[in-house]
Parts: sequence; structure tokens; C-alpha cells
Amino acid sequence: MKQGFVKVAAVTPNVRVADVEYNKNEIFRLIDETISNGAKVIVFPELCVTGYTCGDLFAQSILVKEAECALDEIVAYTEGKDALIAVGLPYSVHGKLYNVAAVMCDGELLGMITKMFLPNYGEAYEMRQFEPGPKSPEWIPYGEDEIPFGPQLLFSCDEMPNLVVSAEVCEDVWAPMPPSVRAAQAGATLILNCSASAEAVGKDDYRMKLIEGQSARIISGYVYANAGEGESTTDVVYGGHNIIAENGVVLKESTRFVNETIYSEIDVDRIIGERRKNTTFQVDEEAQNFIEIPFSLCVEETKLTRTFEPMPFVPSSDTEREKRCEEILMIQAMGLKKRLEHAHCKSAVIGISGGLDSTLALLVIAKAFDMLGVERDKITCVTMPCFGTTDRTYQNACKMTQKLGATLKEVNIKEAVRTHFRDIGQPEEKHDVTFENAQARERTQVLMDIANMTSGMVIGTGDMSELALGWATYNGDHMSMYGVNGSIPKTLVRHLVRYYADTCKDEELCAVLLDVLDTPVSPELLPPKDGEIAQKTEDLVGPYELHDFYLYYILRFGYEPSKIYRLAKEAFADVYDKETILKWLKTFYRRFFMQQFKRSCLPDGPKVGSVGVSPRGDLRMPSDACANLWLKDLETIE
Repeated sequence: MKQGFVKVAAVTPNVRVADVEYNKNEIFRLIDETISNGAKVIVFPELCVTGYTCGDLFAQSILVKEAECALDEIVAYTEGKDALIAVGLPYSVHGKLYNVAAVMCDGELLGMITKMFLPNYGEAYEMRQFEPGPKSPEWIPYGEDEIPFGPQLLFSCDEMPNLVVSAEVCEDVWAPMPPSVRAAQAGATLILNCSASAEAVGKDDYRMKLIEGQSARIISGYVYANAGEGESTTDVVYGGHNIIAENGVVLKESTRFVNETIYSEIDVDRIIGERRKNTTFQVDEEAQNFIEIPFSLCVEETKLTRTFEPMPFVPSSDTEREKRCEEILMIQAMGLKKRLEHAHCKSAVIGISGGLDSTLALLVIAKAFDMLGVERDKITCVTMPCFGTTDRTYQNACKMTQKLGATLKEVNIKEAVRTHFRDIGQPEEKHDVTFENAQARERTQVLMDIANMTSGMVIGTGDMSELALGWATYNGDHMSMYGVNGSIPKTLVRHLVRYYADTCKDEELCAVLLDVLDTPVSPELLPPKDGEIAQKTEDLVGPYELHDFYLYYILRFGYEPSKIYRLAKEAFADVYDKETILKWLKTFYRRFFMQQFKRSCLPDGPKVGSVGVSPRGDLRMPSDACANLWLKDLETIE
């Protein structure tokens, strides 16, 4: 439960229809099994104490009484057990029978949530046996005490304030306005569903999308436990289709037609972080009508079974990656197309280095020009060799320009930079930050002036990873008239160029793109060694795949540094040791805070994903904020 993770379980027990004693013992067994596997929240199916398919047997008093006695025993059985448990059963109140989810913890029945929407079609005729739950909660006697009964119940964890649990029963989630909507608006971060949903052709896909979508709509975790084998097959079959979802993502799904228990970990801190940023997620004005019931759990380290993609900006499947790459290229090109049209530009000017970023930017420009119906020879690619330029990158820049049909212009800036060095008194043999930045700023000046000469616009090439780290020369490559890569992280830049190469029909262009992909990332501002690149960016600031991982979880979810460190260890377990991960995480935070001033004056550029660093949109951050609080959290890591 540390760092916001809570392990949950969706259970499908073997049941015997109307055999309460057997079902009770099966529930006992599965409570022990799930707790031994670390589950802190456990959900059983609808009416599982009796079996869902008892039909008119629910009118038999002996069955109802036996179920209520079994509930007492199940509640007592949970004493000393560290979990919140929801079990479905029939329960009689004021002479009416209700379909309820009984919620219990450590030998105490905390409350009963009633089913609000009773199906009366197809195979389900619940209105024949049950009463819809009351519209507002009430208190009913239970033993010597009273317990809350009805909808609008919230179960809040004392030790983990962000863990607030509510429940609904099967059909409730299929209704136009499920009870979970108001529960989430009242503060619930985790919804439990005790369900008995029969199988039919194609229904499993719809059911999964329903739960997935509901968890997204209400920004919550959702644990759906479904009835399975053992229910009556007089008319239908129950497949035990269990689902665990979190904010639109299915974390775990059971195999159908096998009674199975599934586990995963809900990240309630992530849910809270999402809600804080989402202004359309508003607190219910009638939230005061909810009854909040506290419960207690032991706070322990939760062993994680859910996986974390090492490249969160890049889709894992080939099909989805191709679709995403095409979409991103279109967004970039559409943004540039609009800006070129609005400014009445006759050309686009780009500094082409033979590196990844300028390659992607050039591909986007070519796409935008095609959409505008303008000849590509109006694209001016400027190569500006200087002290660090290698033959490999120079040749790739020239070949790429030629194959794309753009105009190549070469401006050797060595003498201009040397003149500048003499003017300011900088020794050429002193390879310091002035030596490097003077070249970057000279290149920017050249590009701006050529844009003036051609009635054009300088297109920026810098990517989001570089901006996050401040790996850009202020008023050098940091500046342009429109930056098409500003919201593309380095790991995604690589996949976009790879996608273009894979779909390119020109074999020579494809070969150039593949060689660009194989070239070390470098600003090429220091002299080569034996003709090879001497200055490799990732040797200096760290691996971009790590930095992109950090960037995603810092900006997307606002995670604390120690939590990001934990997730990075999980994601990169076979790639980097923990010392390396921690070293570069500290580097990231230091640079991220120190370099905000560069991001505060970024040129315009299109946003393509859920994370961005634009000062006009996603990141309104003061340039002189202090990183001590974040770095201090990392110092606690052993």
C-alpha cells in the first residue's frame, strides 16, 4: 500500500445453486487464498452466497435466512484478516428482499450497498424477486448495532486517505447513470462491482469496453467480479469474466469459462493526480448525502505485478505504433501547414545536421508542403559544417535533402565563429561552453537571415527531451519561428523516423534514414576523434530512454521522485542497475528545475500527446523554482 498502490482481487468462486453451506466454505477458502497473495481489497460476485440463479427460490424464507446466517459467519471469519471484502447476497429489510453487496473488514460489517437497477429482460427477471435499493442511504439494525444500507456509501481507509471505496451491483454499471458516477464525484477512487453477467456471443468485448470506459469516465479504479461455473445453466451460461481496470486501461482480465481469481494493483495516487488536473471532474454538490465509513488496513510494501512500459511514449504493439506514428506526423504537419499559410511564407528554412531531430523536422516539412501543394524545392536545407562536423552526418544531410527534393545550401561557419572568438577574446583551443554555444548561435543567426532572404520561416528541430533537460543553447538551437518537435520526446523521435523509413518506397532514402537512426546522438560541437563523433549526448546527460520515462511520470501524474525511482527499477530491471537509475534521476531533477528559463520562452509548436512543456499550455512553471524538496526525497533512498 506504500506509494499509492493497493492490491485488489476479483474472485469467481465455485458455487452450488442454493447450497449456502458449500458456498460459504468456498468463500472462506478464497478469502484465505487472496489474502495470502497480498490482496487488500477482495470482490466476490453478485449473490454468490446463494448462487445468482436461484430464481423463485429467493421467495423461500429458509434460503434467505440461511444466507443471512452465512453472512454473520463470513463477517466473523474476516476478524484479524487485513482486507476490505465485498460479498453478494440476498438480504431482507422491512419485509422486502434486496440484492446487496455486503462490505466488511476485520470482523465488522461496514455496510450494505444495494442494487439500484434491476434487470427485467432476457434471462434476468430480478424485479420478480427483489426490490430496487432506496434512493438515499438509511441505517438498519444489524445485531446490536446499526449499519448503513443503500446507495451512497463510501468506505475510507484511515491509513491511506486516497483509498476511498464504493460499490455497485452488476446491472448498475449498464445504466445510463451508474451509481459509481456520483460515488466518484463524492470522492470514491475505487469502485467494486459484484456481478452476475451471463455470456452471449460478443458480450465479453462489450463488457470489457464498458468497464474500461466507466473507469475512464469517472477517473477511478474498477474491480469487476463476475459469476462463473456452478451457476445454473437452465437458460444461460456464466463465464466468470473478471476485469480490473484503472482510468481507461484494463490491468487484468480473466480467462472466460474458467473460475479464476485475478489480481492487480490500483494506483490511487495516480487517480488523485489525474482528477486534480481534470477541471471537468467536479465534486458532487450533494456529496454530503453520502455516508462515509472508516476502515483500517496495515500499510505494507505492495509487490507489484502490473508492468510499466520502459518507453511510455511509444505504443508497445506494432499495429498501434504505426497508427500512432502516422497520427503524430499528421498533427505536426497540420500545425506547420497552418502557420506557413497564415504567415504567407514562400519557403521553409531548416538547419539540417544529419541527426535524428533535424531529420524528423525535415520529413514533417516535406509532408506539410505536399499538403499545401507547394513544390519541395522551396524547402531550404542549410548545412553548416564547423569544428565538430563528421563526414557521416554531413553526407547523410546532403543525401536526405536531395532525395526529398529540397534545396541544399551550405554555409561553412568556421571563419565566422573564429572571427567572433577574436572579437570576444575566446581562445579557439579552449573547448568550453563558450566554444560550443558560439557555434550554435552562429547557426541560428544564419538560418534566421536566410529565412529573411527567402521570405521564409525557420523551423525548429529541438525535441521535448532536450527541452526538459535544457540540452539546448539559449537563443541558439533553442530558438526558431515554429518548432515542430517541441512535444516529441527523443524515444518517440526515433520511432517516427523508423516508421518513415519502413514505409518509404525510395530505397536510397530509406538507407539514409536507417543510417541516421544508427548514428550516436550528438550536437557535434567538439572536434571529431579519428573522424568519429567525439561528443555523445547520452554519455553526458544520461540515457534518453531513462529521461523520457522520468519525464512522463513527473509531468503526466506528478509522482514523487522515490515512486518514479521504484517504477524505473521495475521497468528497466534487465537494463540498468539501481545506482545508474538513481544517478540519472537526480541529474534529471537538477537540470529540469535549472533549465526552466529556456522553456519559458519557447517558440510556438503543436502539442501531440498528453505530456508537454509549453509555457502556454502544459507546464506553467516558475523559472526560479527550487528543486531541494524533490532531491531531498531521493536522498532517503538506500
